Amino acid sequence: MAGLSNSLQLKHGLALWCPRSSPLTRPYPSSSIRFNGFHRNFVVASSSSFSNDNREFVIVGGGNAAGYAARTFVEHGMADGRLCIVSKEAYAPYERPALTKGYLFPLDKKPARLPGFHTCVGSGGERQTPEWYKEKGIEMIYEDPVTTINIEKQTLTTNSGKLLKYGSLIIATGCTASRFPEKIGGNLPGVHYIRDIADADSLISSLEKAKKVVVVGGGYIGMEVAAAAVGWKLDTTIIFPENHLLQRLFTPSLAQRYEELYKENGVKFLKGASIKNLEAGSNGQVAAVKLGDGSTIEADTIIIGIGAKPAVSSFEMVGLNTTVGGIQVDGLFRTSIPGIFAVGDVAAFPLKMYDRMARVEHVDHARRSAQHCVKALLSAQTHTYDYLPYFYSRVFEYEGSPKKVWWQFFGDNAGETVEIGNFDPKIATFWIDSGKLKGVLLESGSAEEFKLLPELARSQPSIDKAKLQKASSVEEALEIAKASLLVGQKP
Repeated sequence: MAGLSNSLQLKHGLALWCPRSSPLTRPYPSSSIRFNGFHRNFVVASSSSFSNDNREFVIVGGGNAAGYAARTFVEHGMADGRLCIVSKEAYAPYERPALTKGYLFPLDKKPARLPGFHTCVGSGGERQTPEWYKEKGIEMIYEDPVTTINIEKQTLTTNSGKLLKYGSLIIATGCTASRFPEKIGGNLPGVHYIRDIADADSLISSLEKAKKVVVVGGGYIGMEVAAAAVGWKLDTTIIFPENHLLQRLFTPSLAQRYEELYKENGVKFLKGASIKNLEAGSNGQVAAVKLGDGSTIEADTIIIGIGAKPAVSSFEMVGLNTTVGGIQVDGLFRTSIPGIFAVGDVAAFPLKMYDRMARVEHVDHARRSAQHCVKALLSAQTHTYDYLPYFYSRVFEYEGSPKKVWWQFFGDNAGETVEIGNFDPKIATFWIDSGKLKGVLLESGSAEEFKLLPELARSQPSIDKAKLQKASSVEEALEIAKASLLVGQKP
């Protein structure tokens, strides 16, 4: 679920935000503190059942980042009896993208279900079921989120009143869904937001009896949920204020291709529309969307997908970035407080290749940041995180779908664009700035073609725009880009 803005120009909505400056709510000291081996005097238990309140390592948050961090602790032999994960959810960490990419399908479309998408299967790793955490000696605290932190005493208090003393703390709380205010109907029965399995289960219950669905938001969530609603054969309308789908990334012409595909599947669009409020019927359930122009759209199920906010409420004193949001960290994910780290969606970190501060809401970053942080904490690794922006989506991937969609984007959508292909099924968009290839998006590529994209985006080779425009196919365009890459590598 995912974005860039300002200098990186992912213009309106992916959630990788990169401002030109990054003021903090607190000073950020030099990192002369020794973090490796921090607080080794903690009592270490020999199994996942701790005999006291001391935990050598604590991860707050039970999402993607926590799962990948746990795996890295295990790989370094530092999990058994030392690691505790505190989660607000009832489930062991899972691959969150599955919620909108597969979980919402009707039963006849073979939807994704746990334990099938526990981390770390999304990257080809082992499926870490609840039993896996027990076997590795990792303490899991479910459905008991952290509510307060005492930095001086190095303690956490959970919602149930449980007190945990930590040696090193990793904050991986992710984001919460942006919501409509209650006064305009944001909490009416039948109005849904989706961030976790409980949200998804609630939405499925509504879809099972729904007739008319409205999806608010034209970004990732909106596109993926609308595609799932098509699988239920429901009357579906997408409403958003922008001029076209996924305006932060898609060009108008690229968006038109996808909009046409959705229309072929019966989805209706209301673009450039504002919403005044959501209206309830006589039974108290949501019944309609009232637009800014006074017109109404009937709906018995509404899904709000208008972005997310970093979940920092319990950790504001750790130090926030007031421009991109989230908790300020350095290139090793250290906060301004010794022994406290932040990873994933909630971390505001230096985006090295573009020399900007950024916050990324994407599963790829959640995985990589968690692994990088733990390696830096447990080993002599000192190289800073060097992330390449990456986004993707997969929709209509259920049985009986006439056209499955899978696109990937790497880099920066800055500069002029060259679009090649007819969406049959491939189409590619190249972003070129000052003669250099800055970013590339490919729909329905082969494994080899997709593998080429990050090489191109990271290398940013000089490319002949005129030659690229003359390419007769996506394959030819990629070969031209690949040749430019090879030229740039010559000594």
